[in-house]
Amino acid sequence: MICIKNSTIHDAVRREPWQGDILVKDGKIAAIGPDLAIPEGCQVIDAAGRQVYPGFVEAHCHIGLDGSGIGFEGCDYSEFNDIFSPQLRAIDGIQPMDPAFRQAAEAGITTVCTGPGSANVLGGQFATIKTVGRRVDRMIVQANAAMKCAFGENPKRTYKDKGNSSRMSTAAKLREALFRAREYQAKLEAAGDDLSKRPPFDMKLDALLPVLRGEIPLKAHAHQADDIFTALRIAREFGVRITLEHVTEGHLIAEELAEENVLLAVGPALTHASKFELRNMTFATAGILAKAGCQVSIITDSPVIPQSYLPLCAALAVKSGMDEFDALRAITINPARHIGAADRVGSLEVGKDADIVIMTGSCFDVASVAETVLIDGKPI
Repeated sequence: MICIKNSTIHDAVRREPWQGDILVKDGKIAAIGPDLAIPEGCQVIDAAGRQVYPGFVEAHCHIGLDGSGIGFEGCDYSEFNDIFSPQLRAIDGIQPMDPAFRQAAEAGITTVCTGPGSANVLGGQFATIKTVGRRVDRMIVQANAAMKCAFGENPKRTYKDKGNSSRMSTAAKLREALFRAREYQAKLEAAGDDLSKRPPFDMKLDALLPVLRGEIPLKAHAHQADDIFTALRIAREFGVRITLEHVTEGHLIAEELAEENVLLAVGPALTHASKFELRNMTFATAGILAKAGCQVSIITDSPVIPQSYLPLCAALAVKSGMDEFDALRAITINPARHIGAADRVGSLEVGKDADIVIMTGSCFDVASVAETVLIDGKPI
């Protein structure tokens, strides 16, 4: 057991920080409140003068698949031979010993949703994992958290000579895949337990069944406003769940996105506009969307921005007008909800994983450091 005493707690639930203690037992938060009794034999961490936060959460990145210092030839974040690859699983490509994981954990980023990149119309299955471990199987929070799909320039430029050179082609190919998967599902359901009537097994279509059943969302890479609306249009056509990733032009359509009530992962903004679709990029986007009533997560899209800079990205959003509490929630409870892991991570509440960050100052102050980080109740 560990008891964190005398801390200033930012629990991501209450707007104002408060003074209290946190008791950790068996990897979970066992109690949280003022003046907790210290059980016999409990390790005490005196956090007087320190700021305590939930472990920071990234809703969309490629950490472990696009490794540190290995160059393009060593990257595993996209399959460049097949525009339609929903059967791919992030857990089969993640390299837990990539130094980026240690750097992320030491900065207080304790949970990430990572997976295939955006070269493909359908890229594969994202996984939610903790940032500490040598074997991915023991880091998993959700092995299949979402199905990546992509709109805009990336599928166009990757497959421009292979039958996909326009936004219309990208949308049509995604529709075709979903139509085929729906037909495959109908044949399976009609066959029931009669194996002789079942259609031949199709690994790609089978991988899309959790999307059609509403078990996981489409995780839609979309920067431009028109791509965002196309993604939403297709999701509504097929009655599937969707989250929007990047949302670079979200501030231009904030009212429409608020009406849609869809989860938004905004970023990366700590980079130059490398493509035409990023020309309206600004750190103000997250704050504008939050003020409009949207649920916003801030992302690094690491390694586009180093994973450890997630709190810095939130700080820059605050500098550009975002409310501090909204910014804190954008790197804690909102991304946890975005990836379907809010029952375990994203806030400091009894019963949740003891992922806790003790900082020397505000997480929005670049001079502050993560002095102590606990993941699943263990100081790392």
